[in-house]
Amino acid sequence: MKQLQGKSFNIEEDVVGRITFRKKMFHRSNEIWVNKDASSPAFGYAATITTKDTITDRGKPYCVVDNVDEFHEGDVVVINKQGEIIFVYEIKSNHNAIMATERCNHRCIMCPQPPILQEKDKTAFNLKLISLFDKSTQEIGITGGEPTLIGDNLFVLINHIKKELPKTAISILSNGVKFADKEYAMKLARCRHHDLQIDIPLFSDIAKEHNRIVGAKTFYKTVQGLYNLALFHQRIGIRIVVHKQTYRRLPQFADYIYHNFPFVAQVAFMQMETTGLAKENLDQLWIDPYDYNTELREAVLLLADRGMKPYIYNAQLCILPEDIRCYAQQSISDWKDIYIHECDGCVLRGQCAGFFESNRNTHSSHIKKVEHISSDISC
Repeated sequence: MKQLQGKSFNIEEDVVGRITFRKKMFHRSNEIWVNKDASSPAFGYAATITTKDTITDRGKPYCVVDNVDEFHEGDVVVINKQGEIIFVYEIKSNHNAIMATERCNHRCIMCPQPPILQEKDKTAFNLKLISLFDKSTQEIGITGGEPTLIGDNLFVLINHIKKELPKTAISILSNGVKFADKEYAMKLARCRHHDLQIDIPLFSDIAKEHNRIVGAKTFYKTVQGLYNLALFHQRIGIRIVVHKQTYRRLPQFADYIYHNFPFVAQVAFMQMETTGLAKENLDQLWIDPYDYNTELREAVLLLADRGMKPYIYNAQLCILPEDIRCYAQQSISDWKDIYIHECDGCVLRGQCAGFFESNRNTHSSHIKKVEHISSDISC
């Protein structure tokens, strides 16, 4: 999540609120007023954010920052006593998500966000966040950690989104293990959300290989979870992170998915984010994405030719074979999406996913600007 560093005053516990630049008479207790020239903290608001360090302190919470250019009307932020301002929702972003938990029952060798063992339950906090989100939000992700570890509270979150944001789609990122419990899968279906998809990572068609990558003997539970979700007519996506230990069998894996999970809505092949455990295990994982193009192309076209929906996430268009560029998506969250100097002047820059910030110094050696395109890249 995007963060800014400021200096907080009169803040002992985290303050969460929706950003506003407008002075209001009513319903402002959940609002954080932003005014670069505020002379004193605004009465009735959760807090005030200003650039003025000579503010008259009236004992009310406020935070002094260098500038207010990063804030937008409708953003939702958390301010802590250290002066950190954490953007938990950005109104101009298409990649907003709720962190259901930071715990996980897997320890994937390429996980960009290593799990923690214990934490305070986040459900009450997340319910408040949902109530602050803009009603026109197109999609909200529910992620982790592993979201199903919060048990039935997952369905509490879904139903609250359904109530507060009735037009908003939901995307859940889960390892699928809990859905091997048919009753739990049925509870998800009973939420009857109009636009919900569960995206489940699977890393090999060989159980032993998948289990080694996720650090748990759960391949068959994940497979059973996929079948249970399909049984209750839930929309499912499969995600495959491509790295040194997964790329060789991509064509065979695609064939396995086609024959065993023909019901999935999409299959996403994902370039690796080199942070967290991926950074720790980089020697075991890193391969130049250009060097697995043959396997990636074969897998993508195999699925596409058979009527399935393959996608390529986090990849740079300049290194992809031209005939599969159309499957690439802009998939990197806005706050950690960058381009490097080799991208300057590239005609594909507006359509390209770019790079994770953490991959600034770990990326393909074949990155180059594209000066003209020989064919339409739409499918």
